[in-house]
Amino acid sequence: MTAPASDASICNAMTVDVEDYYHANVFDDTVDRSTWPGLESRVVPNTERVLALMHDAGVRGTFFILGCVAEQFPSLVRTIAAEGHEIASHGFAHRRITTQTPDAFREDIRRAKDTLESAAGVSVLGYRAPSYSVTRKTLWALDIIVEEGYLYDSSVFPIHHDTYGIPDAPRHPHAVSCHGRTLFEVPGSTVRLGGMNLPIGGGAYFRLAPYAWTRWGIGRVNASESKPATFYIHPWEIDPDQPRLPASRFGAWKHYFNLGKTEARFARLLRDFRFAPLFEVLSESQPIRQPGRADVIAFPLDRPRVAEHGAWRR
Repeated sequence: MTAPASDASICNAMTVDVEDYYHANVFDDTVDRSTWPGLESRVVPNTERVLALMHDAGVRGTFFILGCVAEQFPSLVRTIAAEGHEIASHGFAHRRITTQTPDAFREDIRRAKDTLESAAGVSVLGYRAPSYSVTRKTLWALDIIVEEGYLYDSSVFPIHHDTYGIPDAPRHPHAVSCHGRTLFEVPGSTVRLGGMNLPIGGGAYFRLAPYAWTRWGIGRVNASESKPATFYIHPWEIDPDQPRLPASRFGAWKHYFNLGKTEARFARLLRDFRFAPLFEVLSESQPIRQPGRADVIAFPLDRPRVAEHGAWRR
């Protein structure tokens, strides 16, 4: 597969979802959460390895960190921030929104934000739900996210999937009006082929498909659409020696396949494209004001319109 000629003027968003291997939702039905404290934690060395790879490539990114990880390892959060990366929230306990009530969800993301800001000493502006679990059934979460002081969300994947996705959601960053307030949605990256959106933005898609697919897809978004892509990776994805946990046959394949190849692929990706923290990548359009601050922060818009009930929200 030949990638389109890369547009060097496009800077893509590099994001890391900081969670331990046992936090993955593929184990929800087979590993009881009460056993988590007794499992070997590998999130610190794995995240430090990701940081080293990014440092070697001269890349800064956005780290969506679980609040429970920040609570247990606040020094890791401080290290990430000290190296110039953006600190963002992945929620506190890695529960899909589809399993939470609105009140429980509010408490989860509020606690995560407070924990991260206390550990890092910086404002947390962005949120990403576990397993991209903002779906048609959980669009109420967008209102809560903005009410809790987040400026942008990255929890909608515009694809067909068995557990998440809103296939007709916009494919690029856009503004959404939530009870009169503006939230900026940064969707998972896709290419449009044969009338379908196909994922090219990282995670399992990065491990399961050949590297050429990701390289071609990001190149196409950059060159053919003149848009940045948003890439994501989990620290456990570069750890082929992690303990094996019980899962369904499909779940185990999806979680463990190609773990031994991911680190080399990631190092290559960091050199094949330009990357920066998500908020910086999205800083070239109309300004918005951060609550409680006088300075103006820029944020991009795909600019179709800001709609209280856009077609994809119905």
